[in-house]
Amino acid sequence: MSNVKFIGCLHLGHKGMAQHRGFQDEFHHDEHLIEQWNKVVHKRDLVYILGDVTMEKSEHYYRLDQLNGRKIVVLGNHDLPKHIKELLRYVESVAGMIDYKGCVLTHAPIHPSEISFCRRNIHAHIHHTNELPEVYVPERYGDKSKIEYPTLHKYICVDAHLINYQPKTLIELGINP
Repeated sequence: MSNVKFIGCLHLGHKGMAQHRGFQDEFHHDEHLIEQWNKVVHKRDLVYILGDVTMEKSEHYYRLDQLNGRKIVVLGNHDLPKHIKELLRYVESVAGMIDYKGCVLTHAPIHPSEISFCRRNIHAHIHHTNELPEVYVPERYGDKSKIEYPTLHKYICVDAHLINYQPKTLIELGINP
């Protein structure tokens, strides 16, 4: 049986992010990420990587072959278009945004005025918190007499560090599939 899982902001080979996350260097960071990932991802599992595979460098893509499972990447702000052809040697596909079971998969959180159109926004990009603050967004076309849409619990951040470097299923993220 295969599972679908989510994680983002791997930042493979990124010395600055490794140190920010408490590792002595990028090698130890990447080894820890690979070890944690492979504890929970099996060969047939599908993992959506929500951006920032590396820090604008393709030379670390080979590490993706050390991670169990099939992989689809939603491109992040540090995933350069000129590297997509190389990235596709290691993953099944790349996209800018994906709708998965009514959840919008992105790298950066979507704008609050769009959150009412989906069940949740599973994203990465924010390295310090899993929750965004509550925001009330007026009805999208500006009619102030209409319902405002609260955003609390609609955003779920799967930054690798925040989820212990282990890709998570919808159920593990608190979403009923």
